[in-house]
Amino acid sequence: MELYTESVDYLKAHGISSVTDDETVDSDLLQDVFPEETEWVSHSPLQTEPCLPSTPTADSPDDLLQKRMVVLKGVLTSEEIYLSELETLLTPMRALRATAGTSQPVLSTDQVQTVFYQVPELRDLHKDFYTSLRTRLQPDKVTDRQAQQDPGREEGPDLQLYQAEHYLSVGDLFLKFVNQLGVYRGFIDNYENAVEIVLKCMQSDQRFRTLAESMMSSKGSDHVKTKYTFEALLYKPLDRVMKTTLVLHDLWKHTPPDHPDSITLQEALRLTSSFLSGVNERSQCKRAVMLSRGERRQLLRDGFVVDVCESGHNLRHLFLYADMLLCAKLTSAGRQAQYRFCWYLPLVGLKLHWAAEHLPSSDYQMKISKTRAKMYQLKQALQQHMKGGKGSVSRAVDRLRRKFEECEIWLLTNTPSFTLDLHSTSGKSHTVRLFSLCDLNEWKEAIEKQSGNCMETVPPDLLSVTGSCIKLRMTQQPPLHCVRSNESTHICGSLYVMVQSACGLQQPSSAYVCVEVDGFEFYDRRKQTCLSAFCVTPQWDEELVFQVDGAQQLFLVFVSQYENDTQDDIVGRAVLNLDPDNMFKKWKKVTCSLGQVDVTLSIKYVPHPLEPPSTTPLVQEPVFCVPIGQVAMQESVLVPHIVRSCVEEVERRGMTEEGIYRISGASSEIQALKHAFNTNYREAVSKLRSVDVNAVSGTLKLYFRELPLTLIPSERFKELSEALDIADPYLRADSMLSLLQALPDVNRNTLLFLLHHLRRVAARKEENKMSLSNLATVFGPSLLRPPVARVDISQEVEVQVQVIFLYLQCQNLPEALLTKHLDIDELET
Repeated sequence: MELYTESVDYLKAHGISSVTDDETVDSDLLQDVFPEETEWVSHSPLQTEPCLPSTPTADSPDDLLQKRMVVLKGVLTSEEIYLSELETLLTPMRALRATAGTSQPVLSTDQVQTVFYQVPELRDLHKDFYTSLRTRLQPDKVTDRQAQQDPGREEGPDLQLYQAEHYLSVGDLFLKFVNQLGVYRGFIDNYENAVEIVLKCMQSDQRFRTLAESMMSSKGSDHVKTKYTFEALLYKPLDRVMKTTLVLHDLWKHTPPDHPDSITLQEALRLTSSFLSGVNERSQCKRAVMLSRGERRQLLRDGFVVDVCESGHNLRHLFLYADMLLCAKLTSAGRQAQYRFCWYLPLVGLKLHWAAEHLPSSDYQMKISKTRAKMYQLKQALQQHMKGGKGSVSRAVDRLRRKFEECEIWLLTNTPSFTLDLHSTSGKSHTVRLFSLCDLNEWKEAIEKQSGNCMETVPPDLLSVTGSCIKLRMTQQPPLHCVRSNESTHICGSLYVMVQSACGLQQPSSAYVCVEVDGFEFYDRRKQTCLSAFCVTPQWDEELVFQVDGAQQLFLVFVSQYENDTQDDIVGRAVLNLDPDNMFKKWKKVTCSLGQVDVTLSIKYVPHPLEPPSTTPLVQEPVFCVPIGQVAMQESVLVPHIVRSCVEEVERRGMTEEGIYRISGASSEIQALKHAFNTNYREAVSKLRSVDVNAVSGTLKLYFRELPLTLIPSERFKELSEALDIADPYLRADSMLSLLQALPDVNRNTLLFLLHHLRRVAARKEENKMSLSNLATVFGPSLLRPPVARVDISQEVEVQVQVIFLYLQCQNLPEALLTKHLDIDELET
């Protein structure tokens, strides 16, 4: 119940007592909302107390050996980076010694000796350890050693790998290394003197200052050059020895008890813990460290996020300083709020990648839906109690409010959202989840802006920095909407957002607009338009409907997908305030500036009491084999998105394709697109851009062919057949157009949209070999069928083809409407 405990901690930290033992908590709610979770223990990099657990984690031997190899490879990579840093630190030593005997020395001989004291010895110690460890980890040598121990055995590759990992012994290397940690004793005792010389010389000698602020070293697997300060490099050995205990602890924890290394690593862990405890008693190195250019550590941004780790999702407080990201857990000691260190990442070289999370399993979606329904019930009960008297009712109100807040924290932590992956050049990575795309974009911009101006600095005393978070934090509490008491400024009812078009893109792209609202988590608070066609003026005309309770703001984020680019690009964002006093029951047209792009949308608000949220998870309704009117109603459009998407893709790259709509695409690709359109529209549009264009045209034909009721209703077959017999071409055309106008709105506009597209295809018949008659032959039987089968099938086909052919030839064919006409009240820019 780790997550439930954390929820109570947060409430305590903000002055709200937890549910007492004599108060009954809804057992069904807790069972639904707060499952059993494993505690995720985050060790501080500065932890120096002996940390020997009673037994390693109870994983299977196979799992332990795999994790052990991951730890060992991580150690090897980290050692390589550390050696590069030591070599960079030693690079100017020879030149500084040479100038010490000249008339204009940068440093004296004694100062050079002090600054670089014990650094060469540390380099040699780690070089020997790195070389030995790398040799042990080479698969070919491990396999050879195994073969020597058991010649003649023939095993499969998986068993060979398991045995290689089992026989691999490195405990003696770590024990030998720990026994030489005395080399660090001299460096640590001398550290303060070395730093003092560096800082004084930076102030007095411009030559040394230039050197000390721009030392370059390769870092990471891609060997990217990273800029360091001299002071930061001097701190590297100090930081390295502090982390030795943690490295050994992780390695021992993932070593099976029967492994030859188990006892050796435990002894090495005891020795290094004892060594570091002694160092801590004497060390005076916890001073305030200056950053580059004389800046002190500065908090730029903070807020609550969800930290994604092995044990699950946990609510955490993230702090962005001028040189690092710090993640901490808010706890309460008695009534006083405190922070516990979780992890940190330096900003130098930090790489970011964001994405929308995939939908969870149906069972988990059901759990989210039930929690939302439970929250709705709690809010209704809370409002009823607050209308009553005082006394005993007040305790019930407090109990309901606490349970309500705990539910919202659970939803914030577990509802699918957006992930931000953070990759450090040291090889460490962390993933955090943000509650909205707008919030993610703000964090992303702030981190990228600061990391671009940041150089490697001295790692902080993380425990001290974590302790100071209480005083520095700007965000005091998680984003719980339930703690806001001024409900008079909230809106409750249906909010309609019609996203129409955008302009201002500098290059063609496929784009979508993500729309988010705040308020309670009873209903979906985030929706987005479909992906537009590749163009510089995207057109959606898509209506998004929100059920809102307690909403105050509307957030818009414009996202582009450029060709051959798998990463979505956030172009801009905007925020609209939802003032209930100025909200409108008629559509109101608004133009919003989202970065370089202007987005036109219309908004309408209809206040009304809300129905309880459904406990059935929302799933996308299928579009194939469903009446077209039903599909259009689900999408709030007049032309279904599948028709628009396929047409736009054909016009983007299929207009010159010979035999487009005549040559069939691969059946497997068409069926894959059909499945995608039925289950995940966003995935379907992505697939459209990568499959053969004939598969796109084939999908469009299949959609019309599988409609349970043809696009042109069967009851119109006889009237259309009779209209074809009219001799006068003008009268015939008028009759055909009258019958077209009499079709249902969705059928008529979809047919008009398709006809205009086919005319554009035929306009390039010299290239694609598709004339109007060819296109009518392809689409006629799919768009029109008689109410009953006729004896003369040839006559039936002739009518089908001729009807479409005459419509394609019509000179005054009306334009299609994509959405219903909006009764716009006013225009606002």
